[in-house]
Amino acid sequence: MENSTFWIDLLGGAISYYNAGGIRTRCLEAGKGEPLILMHGSGGHAESYIKNVVPLSEHFHVYAIDMVGHGFTDDPPTGGGVPALLDHLMKFMDAVGVRRAHLLGESMGGSVSAWAAIKYPERVNKVVYVCGAGLDLDPQDRELAAAGREAFVRLSQQALSEPTRESVRQRLAWLFLDPEKSITRELLETRYQIYAGRRQRGPARPPGQRSGAQEWQLTRERLLQIKAPFFFLWTDHNPTTPWQVAEKAHRLLTGSRFHLVKNAGHWPQYEQAEEFNRVVIDFLKG
Repeated sequence: MENSTFWIDLLGGAISYYNAGGIRTRCLEAGKGEPLILMHGSGGHAESYIKNVVPLSEHFHVYAIDMVGHGFTDDPPTGGGVPALLDHLMKFMDAVGVRRAHLLGESMGGSVSAWAAIKYPERVNKVVYVCGAGLDLDPQDRELAAAGREAFVRLSQQALSEPTRESVRQRLAWLFLDPEKSITRELLETRYQIYAGRRQRGPARPPGQRSGAQEWQLTRERLLQIKAPFFFLWTDHNPTTPWQVAEKAHRLLTGSRFHLVKNAGHWPQYEQAEEFNRVVIDFLKG
């Protein structure tokens, strides 16, 4: 018997919709105080942070958004990849009246968070980069992540082009160290309904598939442009970029922080939620 549900996890929070520059945007929202925006990975949705929104809202006004082209948020008017996601983030901040915010992004959301700190430093307070995409310090780093990226693309294409509960389950399994424990019926059904609904509206492609374009990779030179306090939050079983690469980037970026969550895959916020919430609060309040 599953002891918790999304509704229980979100007690005290709200499901809100905002007009972000003409893009109808859904978010899970809770709390008061400093704004903290949570961004999911490619193919994800706001429920990626279902175990974090309310605990983090004890200290912050938390917005976990469906990024443009994901979940129940509209598709981008034109283009895609990091430029569209970054533009949508700025429009969302304008829509909720937030001039400056903490940004926390997992995977592709991490890449968007980092690029926001580069392109719009006046709008970014602190950044939490969770198993972030796009980290490209050396050629061998790409080789270390290649197998995981290949599996991600293959499973994403299958789940989006032919969404069945089994194809979606296989895509979800890629995220976790322990899929049997982590993939509840509720999580599976939520993502299946999202994928099936988006497929009905038009030809599917992996959301954010252009986010890995070379011009948006976080090279050494680009990483050093970041001036915001920066937190590399990684796991010991991340299926793409291994934690050793993130630790190397941490040593390169003076003043940054690094933390390794053990016994987790690509979603430490879900598999090790208590530890995740604790270290995030410690960094943002420190």
